[in-house]
Amino acid sequence: CPVVLAPKNSSVAMPPPADIVKVAIEWPGAFPKLMEIDQKKPLSSIIKEVCDGWSLANHDQFALQHADSSNFYITEKNRNEIKNGAILRLTTSPAQNAQQLHERIQSSSMDAKLEALKDLANYSRDVTFAQEFINLDGISLLTQMVESGTERYQKLQKIMKPCFGDMLSFTLTAFVELMDHGIVSWDTFSVAFIKKIASYVNKFASDISILQRSLAILESMVLNSHDLYQKVAQEITIGQLIPHLQGTDQEIQTYTIAVINALFLKAPDDKRQEMANILAQKQLRSIILTHVIRAQRAINNEMAHQLYVLQVLTFNLLEDRMMTKMDPQDQAQRDIIFELRRIAFDAESEPNNSSGSMEKRKSMYTRDYKKLGFINHVNPAMDFTQTPPGMLALDNMLYFAKHHQDAYIRIVLENSSREDKHECPFGRSSIELTKMLCEILKVGELPSETCNDFHPMFFTHDRSFEEFFCICIQLLNKTWKEMRATSEDFNKARKRVMQVVKEQIMRALTTKPSSLDQFKSKLQNLSYTEILKIRQSERMNQEDFQSRPILELKEKIQPEILELIKQQRLNRLVEGTCFRKLNSRRRQDKFWYCRLSPNHKVLHYGDLEESPQGEVPHDSLQDKLPVADIKAVVTGKDCPHMKEKGALKQNKEVLELAFSILYDSSGQLNFIAPDKHEYCVWTDGLNALLGKDMLSDLTRNDLDTLLSMEIKLRLLDLENIQIPDAPPPIPKEPSNYNFVYDCN
Repeated sequence: CPVVLAPKNSSVAMPPPADIVKVAIEWPGAFPKLMEIDQKKPLSSIIKEVCDGWSLANHDQFALQHADSSNFYITEKNRNEIKNGAILRLTTSPAQNAQQLHERIQSSSMDAKLEALKDLANYSRDVTFAQEFINLDGISLLTQMVESGTERYQKLQKIMKPCFGDMLSFTLTAFVELMDHGIVSWDTFSVAFIKKIASYVNKFASDISILQRSLAILESMVLNSHDLYQKVAQEITIGQLIPHLQGTDQEIQTYTIAVINALFLKAPDDKRQEMANILAQKQLRSIILTHVIRAQRAINNEMAHQLYVLQVLTFNLLEDRMMTKMDPQDQAQRDIIFELRRIAFDAESEPNNSSGSMEKRKSMYTRDYKKLGFINHVNPAMDFTQTPPGMLALDNMLYFAKHHQDAYIRIVLENSSREDKHECPFGRSSIELTKMLCEILKVGELPSETCNDFHPMFFTHDRSFEEFFCICIQLLNKTWKEMRATSEDFNKARKRVMQVVKEQIMRALTTKPSSLDQFKSKLQNLSYTEILKIRQSERMNQEDFQSRPILELKEKIQPEILELIKQQRLNRLVEGTCFRKLNSRRRQDKFWYCRLSPNHKVLHYGDLEESPQGEVPHDSLQDKLPVADIKAVVTGKDCPHMKEKGALKQNKEVLELAFSILYDSSGQLNFIAPDKHEYCVWTDGLNALLGKDMLSDLTRNDLDTLLSMEIKLRLLDLENIQIPDAPPPIPKEPSNYNFVYDCN
């Protein structure tokens, strides 16, 4: 076979070198210049080359920036992010731009000043510009403008109110963006500045943008500085914040709850309960329930997060009682136990204090404490020396006895009069239940930075935890009877019953009941019999198909199912997902979107101004990453953005949602998934693209579900037929074949 050689001068398409990027560069008043950028050359040399092409002197006063909505400067650090086909702009250097804006915002012309502040608010999002502006002591200039500059224009407010409002709004926006970069410490601000920001919360209630930024600044001050927390706490009161929750703007409500949460979180232990009492007096819970949770609009993710944080911080007030042991010598604490006995048995007048009466009284107390279900019948105080749940269990029991007296008396008397050893000991059960409820609600743990899991029913009552206990102790008593558990071996029975009760509670909570009554109703439908049916149904899906023929069938069809799951994952990557760029102030998160091209060859991604409604088109995403360039996918602590100093404080939940794509020699694309489901979808999809196994929990669950469904469909014709473990034996050959007829 002859070999045909290409002619010497013929053009053969060769792939461009990896270090060469083809871009378009704009300059006002000139045609865009198409150019190849060598990433190995210094950036200053490239800028000089561009300037020379347009005959521009002083190339050191120029810089390149992205021509998209971000307008971010290109530096030696981020130049690797330039992709083929990118559009860049030649512009003034960050240092010169910062100097010009520093002068312009001090202009005596109101119009010029307003335009300069608007530009500053836009440019301050870029860390390169921010560093230069901060180096000019720009933060101090802005704070001075807030402290005294606004007063200078007080007289102009009446005739130029819109202008004044916009000016202040842009000033605060620029301040927030500059501080977000973490270059300047929050500890440097004066009391005068804090007073001014706090005053805006009341003064500009009708100006949404000023109010938003003032609340955001207050939240950041509280979260980032202990000294500032004390100063802010003196300047802003809960009473000043409450009216903002009664409006209709959900974003303002979110910022307001965030400030309350920040004050709550940073308050010293001795002040936290005091603050909780103030919140109760101001009816914060009922206001949130009416104007936020039950408002005629959907609750967005950020509001859900802030409600979750408030829920966690509220329940964490119980931690002190949960970790407090009972002092058997403390008469006030012992009086609570006496009160439990009195309510249950309605003791008649005490006997006289004669020695005989004393013995008789002790005997009666011991008998009653046994009926109440305590371990130590002589001194029940000893039952509350274990932490958790400590004194919290006794608090719950007393609340139940006082506020649900009929149910309390019924449970105690019903179990104390049984003679078949199936009684449910109220005291021991209450202690175990309180401990379990604290585990379910994670009492004492700090709120997660990504969780949105709040329960509306906990905002329907001032004593929601105690009411939660009252419902669950009645459930426990009912389940104990249904399971016919015995108190002879309480530890063994407790373990079995508590497992069922926990399952009942967790299944009811996952439905997100809107009220405690609805929660109670859900539990009534989850009796022990119903739990057994659910378990049996789930077990059948696992155990019914363990015979050898079924296992062989599973093995045969598993590759088809895995291919189906793989296609689903890739289809989800083609649809794309909106991710957050989390930072120190969660509500100022930036959004970005990533999706796979339909031919599965390229990942398209880019920044967004806000969370999108539906899919984002490929052509609106500026950046691209060829799948062929991906070297590896890493997760959790192995991610570069999780190794950075103080990266999201190494929050456990964030670590579980983090993954990164590594490409080229040092390139990386860092993700924090919005939830566990999206994390599994993306890590599975990326592994599938790289030809690796999909190992997520979601894939295992999907595989089990789809395999089970497929096998059930294939076995429909064999219903009620026992499938043998081994195939039937092949019969012997017949002695003759006379039974065969020739049909011809």
